[in-house]
Order: sequence, then structure tokens, then C-alpha cells
Amino acid sequence: MTTTTQTTHTWFITGASRGFGLLVAQEALRRGDQVIATARKTDGLIERLGGNSQNALAVAVDVIDPNSIAAAVAEGLSRFGRIDVLMNNAGHGLLGAVEEVSDTAARAVFDVNVFGLLNVTRAVLPTMREQRSGTVLNLSSVAGQSASPGWGVYAATKHAVEAINAALHAELAPLGIRVTAIEPGPFRTDFLDSSSLLTEGSAITDYAPTAGNARRWAQDTNHAQLGDPAKAAAIMVDLAHHDDPPLRLPLGSDCVARIEDALTEQHKELDEWKLVSLSTDHSG
Repeated sequence: MTTTTQTTHTWFITGASRGFGLLVAQEALRRGDQVIATARKTDGLIERLGGNSQNALAVAVDVIDPNSIAAAVAEGLSRFGRIDVLMNNAGHGLLGAVEEVSDTAARAVFDVNVFGLLNVTRAVLPTMREQRSGTVLNLSSVAGQSASPGWGVYAATKHAVEAINAALHAELAPLGIRVTAIEPGPFRTDFLDSSSLLTEGSAITDYAPTAGNARRWAQDTNHAQLGDPAKAAAIMVDLAHHDDPPLRLPLGSDCVARIEDALTEQHKELDEWKLVSLSTDHSG
């Protein structure tokens, strides 16, 4: 690991009213950084950030509305003069077997988790490119590396985030901008609350042992997850001050174990079918 830079940064955080977004904003402010905290509803947000109206700016943003994002970026630049860290945190979950999930629900979660992330990134990157510096933190998930029953459509949004993150990393590195995907496992936030997680109402009996188990797990595990969100938030702020952050960072022992299992299985299958895969090349 390389050294950590201790200069003051200005953050632009989406979904800053709760969960990781709020915790990271609070931690960044505690360390002396400046924060443009965005959320759909900002009532009382400055107070939740510690009442620090000098270093914190709360702006209402809907990530699927490019006009509101552009206005927030402009207001933030007018206030602080630069944006050093973009934290794409806004998002929500969707629980249900792939067949159970409605088209409306699937499109809604893609709108926020994927297209919203793209909207915000497009709005902030011109400033970072002009600065020739910056850090982009994209909130992914362990689901972005390993899909499981009941979480297929949600995982698809996080797989998309992983692909966008990897491409951005390669595109922006020559411009002095660092990009990292944060991949939390289950953390003790409000992610499993109904305010953050949409559960499809129609359940198909045949999926009771698979997606049904995921539904029961979400009910039983809510606010009893293994991960400590305050520890994760501190690490995320550390990353923004790091000289060489990773392309992706799994968080949580259960997350690491699940990714290790997925990679082992993928490698095993690749070896098993390698000759078939190689046989498709032109022979001449």
C-alpha cells in the first residue's frame, strides 16, 4: 500500500440523507473536508451532518433528473470552487426471483442504480477532467461479483456498476482521476428496510426454497448484519485520500468469503471447459 494524502477535499455525495452516504459525509466533515450532500429530500440534513453549514452544503437532487444534478454541481462549485471526490451512493435494493420481478420494478431499480450513477458521473467529470485530479467512488455490492437467488435483478444493476467502474478506471487514469468500486457485504444499515429495499409482492411457490429463502433472510437479518457501517465509512474516506486506491474493494469478511468462492468456482469451470472454449478458433 502507498502513502495517504492528507489535503482537504470537497465531496459530492448522492444519497447522503442516510446509510453509507450520511456516515461518509459525517466522517469527511469530521476530518475537515467539505461536503456537497445531495438527496431527494434535504430537510434537516445539515443538522444530521452536525450543523456544519460552513463546510457542508445540502442540495436536493433526484439522480434520474439531469437538470437537478446539473444545478447541484453548479451550486457546489459556486460554493467551494472544486469537486475532488464523487461518491455515487444513491440506490436501492430489489428482492424477488427473476421471474417474479415486474418490468416496472426492474426498470425503476436500473434507473436509480445504473442510469442515475451515469447521470451524476457525466455531470461531475468535466470538473475533474479540468482539474486533472479527483476520485470517483462507485457503491457496488458483493452482488456485483456474485449473484444469488432472489437478488438477480438487483445484482444485474451492480454488475453494470462494476463494468462501468472498470471502464472509467482505464479511461480516467491517464487524466489523473482515480476510480474505485466499493463492494460491501451485509452491513448494519437500513438497506433491508422497506424504505430502501423493494420486495416484489407476488411470490411463486416453486421458488420458495431459493428466492423465498432470500426473502426470509432479509426479514430475519435486518439490523443484525455482520458489517459495522461506521468502520466501512471510515475506510471509504481513507480511500479518497489514498494515492493509489484499488480498482475494487470488498468490505466485510462474509463478502470476501463469497467472492473467493465465486472466483474458485469460475476458475474450476473455466478449466473444465477450456478445450471446448479454445476449439472455436479458426484452424487455418
